[in-house]
Amino acid sequence: MEAYIRGIGNISPQHSWGNVILAEDIVSYEGNRLNCIEPDYKEYIKPIQRRRMGRILKMGVSAAGKCLRDAGVDMPDAIIMGTGLGMQGDTEKFLKAILDNDEKFLTPTSFIQSTHNTVGAHIAVMLKCNKYNFTYVNDNLSFEGALLDSMIRLSDDPSEKILLAGIDEMTDSYFCITKNAGFWKEDISDNLGLLKHAGPGSIAGEGASFFIVTGETHPDNYARFAGIDTFYKPESDKEIDDFIIAFLAKRSLSLDDIDLIITGINGDSRWDSGYFRLQDTLFNGKPLAYYKHLCGEYYTSSSFASWLAAGILKTQSCPETILLNNNEVNKPIRNILIYNYLRNTNHALILLSVC
Repeated sequence: MEAYIRGIGNISPQHSWGNVILAEDIVSYEGNRLNCIEPDYKEYIKPIQRRRMGRILKMGVSAAGKCLRDAGVDMPDAIIMGTGLGMQGDTEKFLKAILDNDEKFLTPTSFIQSTHNTVGAHIAVMLKCNKYNFTYVNDNLSFEGALLDSMIRLSDDPSEKILLAGIDEMTDSYFCITKNAGFWKEDISDNLGLLKHAGPGSIAGEGASFFIVTGETHPDNYARFAGIDTFYKPESDKEIDDFIIAFLAKRSLSLDDIDLIITGINGDSRWDSGYFRLQDTLFNGKPLAYYKHLCGEYYTSSSFASWLAAGILKTQSCPETILLNNNEVNKPIRNILIYNYLRNTNHALILLSVC
């Protein structure tokens, strides 16, 4: 199974809207929360529609429109989304209205827009697309579920053009709750110096990364998803090593064939030790990178990593700001492995390769 990336639309805490892969003006944030740099929505959403849309819905619709235009596709053959929280803002609005109004005289808008599949459904309504539409909600494996579904569909019909996405937002209420639970660092002053701040916690993030994927080759393709696999709660370091080696072997590759490894290091000392162990053992001598200092930690952050990897493969250029060690990234860059997990529970591997 494989899926070629034909188009991209990405809204993130970095300047990613123009599909420029991490330009020189990397955005630095103070504190432990990164918010998306939102584009001008006028080009993609009419004012009367925009008034009734929540923030994440506006991001999703606009990123989808950007992605479709980039790919030159008017109507996708399927819309497959991954989200960990869904319409968090509208869910909070509806629950607050229940309390404030004593469960009476509730407006339907926030309820209608509170379901996890709202973004995919709204895009389908705007496009008048009545085809396959599915949203995966599975913690930090939500985007991986959507990607796997897309690749399975393309193995049956390579001519399909699928709108694939990973999207999540960070609201004030959810940030406050997770901050009290110890998810985020308290004393960080600069996201770009994330790893200099030892101790528990990471930085909160959000994003909306959209891709048009197809099974057909094309000169304008960015890169291709060459593999995806997940595993749950490994019992030993050896189990992790064996799974990574087997994942590559299934695709007739070894670690010698991997030109860059992008890890999910997020600055949380309670969990990052697994990545650093691999840096000194299985991944020893390989160029290693990380990305969550740029987008923050959120359930579908691997979609941002996929956007980053696709851009590196397309431009054959690796930004220095993501590199972890001094191992040189040899060119041509042909294969990039993304390895991400959350609290050592759900582990995921995504392989991207040149077209």
